[in-house]
Amino acid sequence: MSTGRQRGESEMYLKKPLWSESPATPESDQKPPYTANAVGEMVASLNKQRLYREVTLALQTGLKEARAEFSFLRVRGLRRILKFLRSVAESDSTINLFCHSQSIPELQVVPVLFQHSLRRYEEDTVANLNHIFGVEPMKISTPSTDAEVALALRVLEGCCLLHRESTIFAHQYKAIERKTKRKTFVGESHYHHDLSKQVLMDILSTRGVLEQGACLDALISIMLDSSANQMDFESCDGIEEVAHLIRDKQLDENLRMKCGEFLLLLIGHVNGRDRPPLARINEDVRRLLGEKSASLIWAASQFGSTLDPEQRLIALHIQARRVLESLDLY
Repeated sequence: MSTGRQRGESEMYLKKPLWSESPATPESDQKPPYTANAVGEMVASLNKQRLYREVTLALQTGLKEARAEFSFLRVRGLRRILKFLRSVAESDSTINLFCHSQSIPELQVVPVLFQHSLRRYEEDTVANLNHIFGVEPMKISTPSTDAEVALALRVLEGCCLLHRESTIFAHQYKAIERKTKRKTFVGESHYHHDLSKQVLMDILSTRGVLEQGACLDALISIMLDSSANQMDFESCDGIEEVAHLIRDKQLDENLRMKCGEFLLLLIGHVNGRDRPPLARINEDVRRLLGEKSASLIWAASQFGSTLDPEQRLIALHIQARRVLESLDLY
C-alpha cells in the first residue's frame, strides 16, 4: 500500500505544471485577460529564479575545484566552468544572469584563473623558515599542467566574450604588462628578482603549441573593446612575438595558421580605427613581415561583416592560409 502511495506521489512531480496547460473552457468560465498576464509574469519570474540558482550552483561547484591545491582537481573544475559557459552562450537571458553573477566577488571567474591556474609557481620564494619550526604545515600547490593552462585560457576567453567587465579583471591582474623588479631582503643581504607580470605573453613565448593557440584566442578576447589591454599589448611589443612565430617555418603549421588568424582579427576587428592605442599596428606589421604580406593582411582583414558566423570562420581560415603562403613565397 505504501509502495503504491509513494509511486503515486513521485508521479505527481512528473506532470506538467497546471499553469503551463491551456484547457478549453466556455467563454463564461474564462478569466479576465489581466489574470492570464499575472500568471504569465509569475511563471517568467519563477523560471528566472530557477535559472539564477542553476547559474550560481554551477559557478560555485566549478570555482571550488578551480581553487584546489592539486592540478587534477583544478582541471576538473575548469572543465565544468567551460561546459557551463558554452551552455550560457546559447541564450541572452542566461548571458545576462552570468554577467550579473560576476558582480559578486565569490562568483567571479577571472580572478580565480590568475590566482591559481595561470599563476607562476616558480616565483614563489621562501621568505622565512617559520613553517619548519611552527605547528602549521606549509601549504603547497602543485604547478599547473599544460592541459590546465590551456583550459584556463579557454575559460578566460569565454568570460571576456560574454562579460565585457572581465577584460577589466584581466587588466587588473596584469595579463599583458611589462616586467617589473621586486627587491627581496634575506637577512642582511638583498637581491633583485624579475617578476614577470605579462602572463599571456610569457605563455605565448615559452609554452607548447596547445597553450600558445589558446593564448592567441584569449589575447583577442581580452583586447576586444579594451584600450587598456591594447596599450599593454603594444607596450610589451606583443606584435613582434606573434610575427616571430608566424615567420618560423619549422613551427607547427596549425599554430602558424592561428597566428595568421590573430593578425587578421587584430587589424580588422580589435583595432578597427586608425588611432591610439593601436595606431602603429599596420606600420609594425609592415616592418616585421614586409610590404606585400602586410598589404595582404590589411586587405584580407576586411572580410565582410554581413556573413553569418560559420561563413566568417571559413573566410578567416582561407585568408589566414593566404597570409602564410605569402610569407613562405617572399
